[in-house]
Amino acid sequence: MSIEPGAVRDLARAVEAHDGVAAFSEQTLLNLTSSREDVEHLPGLDGGALVADGQLDRDSAELAVHPDHRRHGHGAALLEDLLGRAPGVRVWAHGPHPGAAPLAASRDLSVVRELWLMTAPPPTQASGPEIPGDVVVSTFEPNRDADDWVRVNARAFASHPEQGRMTRADLDARAAEPWFDPAGFWLARDAADGALLGSMWTKVSDGIGEIYVLGIDPDAQGRGLGGLLTAVAMAYFAGRDLTEVELYVEGDNTPAIRTYQKAGFRRRRADVQYART
Repeated sequence: MSIEPGAVRDLARAVEAHDGVAAFSEQTLLNLTSSREDVEHLPGLDGGALVADGQLDRDSAELAVHPDHRRHGHGAALLEDLLGRAPGVRVWAHGPHPGAAPLAASRDLSVVRELWLMTAPPPTQASGPEIPGDVVVSTFEPNRDADDWVRVNARAFASHPEQGRMTRADLDARAAEPWFDPAGFWLARDAADGALLGSMWTKVSDGIGEIYVLGIDPDAQGRGLGGLLTAVAMAYFAGRDLTEVELYVEGDNTPAIRTYQKAGFRRRRADVQYART
């Protein structure tokens, strides 16, 4: 079904202003103007006005209902439509929304995944870490690094349902966003052969610094690169006028959570996915 991206973004802003949590993920909003054929848009209309919206992106889905039109069955209707199209779909609930758990339970859906939001105060130490001699750290240059990054990102997130699917087109779409800054995007390469070992991609928007993507090639695990690149990012954040630093991490990724805890991050909330088990 055709959609009006502006109307969906207006709906998303109204939901976030009311709930205090973003209605949709970044990828869902980017999908509004993409030409991908594997994404289905499910607008919920009332008298011709958009009062709810859902999106099915392969085996994952999101839905939101305008605060002024809740408790009228729009959310239940969207969920039924999603489950009818993809019975095994995983449906996101962002933050501890009071209506999410009862609605999921009414359709025999259970929590199958947690995505933690972790936050930390803005760092004050602006000096970066000492880079070991067997590693070279440089900032991102699209013509030189883009294809290498896509390849290693796929290896680093081979089992991740969203991040591991990123294509060159996905990278280019994000690089075209107003917040993108290659000065906050680093790649660690082997000093001997130039092989890409890992990367740290950060995002700064509205006074919030985010560790956007940290990925280490499986063959480079155990070299301390995750902690090294996190320290590089924190030093970069110290030079910005920020109110907070945040990141998202899988709730069952214990090694990554330990790395972030050492850097001062603490869990604030969890976004969850519901599915039939």
